[in-house]
Parts: sequence; C-alpha cells; structure tokens
Amino acid sequence: MSGFSNFAVSFSIISILSGCLTLYGYGLTTGGPAMITWGWPLVGAMTLLVGLAMAEVCSSYPTAGGLYFWAAKLARRNGAAWSWFTGWFNFLGQVAVTAGIDYGAALFTNAFLDMQWGFAATPGHTVMVFGVILLLHALLNTLGVKLVALFNDVSVWWHVIGVTIVVGVLAFWPSHHASVKFVFTKFVNETGFHNPLYVGLLSLLLAQYTFTGYDASAHMTEETKNAAVSGPKGIVNSILVSLVAGWVLLIGITFAIKDYDGAVNSSTGVPPVQIFIDAIGTTGAKLLLLIVIGAQFFCGMASVTANSRMIYAFSRDGALPGSKIWHRISDRTRTPVNAVWLAAGGAFVLGLPSLWNSTAYAAVTSISVIGLYIAYVIPVFLRLRQGSSFERGPWHLGRWSRPVGVLAVTWTGVITVLFMLPTVSPINAKSFNYTPVAVLVVLGFAGLWWLVSARRWFTGPKVQGSLAELEAVEEAIEQEHKTR
Repeated sequence: MSGFSNFAVSFSIISILSGCLTLYGYGLTTGGPAMITWGWPLVGAMTLLVGLAMAEVCSSYPTAGGLYFWAAKLARRNGAAWSWFTGWFNFLGQVAVTAGIDYGAALFTNAFLDMQWGFAATPGHTVMVFGVILLLHALLNTLGVKLVALFNDVSVWWHVIGVTIVVGVLAFWPSHHASVKFVFTKFVNETGFHNPLYVGLLSLLLAQYTFTGYDASAHMTEETKNAAVSGPKGIVNSILVSLVAGWVLLIGITFAIKDYDGAVNSSTGVPPVQIFIDAIGTTGAKLLLLIVIGAQFFCGMASVTANSRMIYAFSRDGALPGSKIWHRISDRTRTPVNAVWLAAGGAFVLGLPSLWNSTAYAAVTSISVIGLYIAYVIPVFLRLRQGSSFERGPWHLGRWSRPVGVLAVTWTGVITVLFMLPTVSPINAKSFNYTPVAVLVVLGFAGLWWLVSARRWFTGPKVQGSLAELEAVEEAIEQEHKTR
C-alpha cells in the first residue's frame, strides 16, 4: 500500500457519513443540536491528542500487531501480561466497531428498501440486512489486498465528494432552515434523566464513536511502504480531515431540520433520512441516502480489513482460541482469510441483541469505544513510564510528547467510565446498557485464561514485519501448496 492508501483505511473506518449519521438520532434525544454541534470539536480535539500519542509509538514499532505489540515492547516488566490484555481489549473493540458500522449501514439500507420497495424497517429485517452486508465484506476481503486498497482509495473521494453534495443540497435546496440559535444553543433531553450535565456528557458518544478505528493505519503498516512515517501520518491525518469535514456535515444536517419530533419518531427508524425527506422530498432523499449507504459500505469494508489483520497478528502468537486456524494465510491472495471470517462472524453475534433491546446499538458503539480506547492508551501509558529511554522513530512529538500523552490517558479514563453508565431512564430489560457486561465477560475470560494457562506459555508477540518473517511465511505457503 502507498501512504495515501494507508491513510485511506483509517479515514474510511472513521467515516463521518457512517458514525455521524448512525448515532444522529441518539444525539437528537441526548443533548440535542447544541451538544451535536459543540460536542464534535471538543471530542475531536481530545481524540487528536490520543492519535498523536499513538502515532509516535507507531513510528517506533510499525507492525500489524500494532497496539499489543507496542505494549510488550514498552513495558518495563511483565510485558507479556500487558500485551495480552491490550490485545484482548483491541480485539473486543475491533469486533464491536465492525458490528457498529455494519449495523448502522443496515439501518440506512433498510430505510432505503422500505422507501423504495416497502421492505419494512423492523429489527428482524435490519438484522437480516446486517448479515448480508457482513457477508459481502467478508467475501470482498478474501480477494486480496490490492482490491482492499482500491476500495479504500475510492472511499476517500466518495466521502469528501459525498459530504460536499449532502451539505450543498441541504444548504441551497430547502425553503426552510433552522435558526442559528437553534443549531448552536438548543438543548434537548429526552433520556428520562434530569441532570443536564450528565445528559450532555452522554451525548459525547456520537462524536467519540465516530472517532474510532484509526489504529487501522498501524495494523496495515506491514503492507505499507515507508511504514514508520506513513503509518503515523495516516493516523493523524485521518483524524484531522474527519474533524473538519464531520463538523461541516453535522452543522449542515442540523440546519436542515424542519420537524424535530417527526425526525426523532420517524417511521424509517433513521432520523437523518426523515430530515432529508422533509427538506428535499422523497426522491432527493433517496439519492442522498444512496451516497450515505455507499460511504457506510466502504467504511465496513475497511473495518473488516483492519480487524482481520489484528486477529491474524494476535493469533499467530497463540493468543486466541483456535489460533492455528485464524493465522493461516491464503496461498492465492496472501491474505488471512480465516481471520476475515472470524471478524465478520464475531461482529454479527455482537449485533444480535438489537432484536430485543432498543438501546443495543448504542451499547455496541460504547463497547467499541471502550475496548479500542483502552487498547489505544495502554501503550501510551507505558511509553510515558519509559520517559527519556523511549527510542523514538522518525516521526515523533519532541518536547510535547509527555503533555500530549498525559492528556490522552486522562481523557480515555473519563470516557471509559462515562460510556458504561445508563443512557435512558427508567432502566429495564429493553433499555439496559449491556456495555459493562460485554466488557467484563471478555476481560474475565482473558484474565481467567491468563491465570490458568497463558501466563505459562505466552511470552508476548513474536518478531513481526521483518524480511525474514515474510520470507518464512512465503516458504510455508509454497510448501503447503506443493503438498496439495
């Protein structure tokens, strides 16, 4: 991959046309326009700090294992344990973000199918569409990295042009626009909680969920030219471009709101679609919807790619059940095909509670944020502990390294607690936020396995990305091919 393709993977997974829009309805009831508008730059700035801190470490260790490899190298002692738990949090976050992206794409696709052919937007139908989208992403990811790179390169321009079209149409076509006061100051609370500060903090999930997945640039470094520079740049640039374009998109859609209650309670099940319909009519809404669905499809495609590379790297060190299966490489495409299918299958399982739990989608997005961000900052925390002994790569932060790292770790601690809390009241079986349960199950399983068995044999990541290793992989593939 080129440096641009590496950036494109992360930019495609952040996907402002996916994250911003799939949780837009959540934002309308949890904070409203004011928090949608101002929460984005706040979260974007904090995310940039996390990304900068990660990018510096990536420059020193450009490997497919990414975060869990970094943890092993940076820990002063017990490197294997740090690596083990970083990898498991990353695995949880990667699977959850794939589920969140593709379930969001299913919501928008089902809305289009309902508008066009009357395929009702029910939970059962949405889960069915969700499964089909995951199946397509898995199949496409088995066809080779060149196809993946092509999709991601196209995705960048699709997002940039798509956001321009959506915002341009919503700015100039409708006869009615909301007031500046409404867009920048209107606070809405339909959560059932009475504390506006608490509700305002909960609303940050919209932005924070969107700003996930940029570690993909690290996971793809073994397939990227000049990885020690291209990987860090991919991380940082994907956040910066998304920060600017995403804010423009959110403000443009919020100005186009005509009927607030109608959007929240839309029969399509997707508030942005109702905003499109009210603003420019059904035909125009369908065209904008196709742009959005296309972007979300590219986003899910890139997410499965990054997820499978992390699974491949983690399993070749024996850290996943059935590791021998998941780290096999196709002799035809040189891609980890089995890891691709595990990524897609795990995401489907995580999305199934949406059949009976009305807040399940918000929970999936919370799980992805918590899993990924804990994995993001463990290496940053360990890098801070190293102080001046840290060996910098060609891309680094200089004297800003420590303050940036401290702020990144602090912010992650805040959001980890925040997004485990209830999102609506009263709390019952249908509204329960199962994020803590999912996190504790995975953490408990990984912890128990570590204590009972893994601590005796897991020594941390093997040397990754070296010429010798790549040659060994090729030789193994050739030997397997000859025996058939």
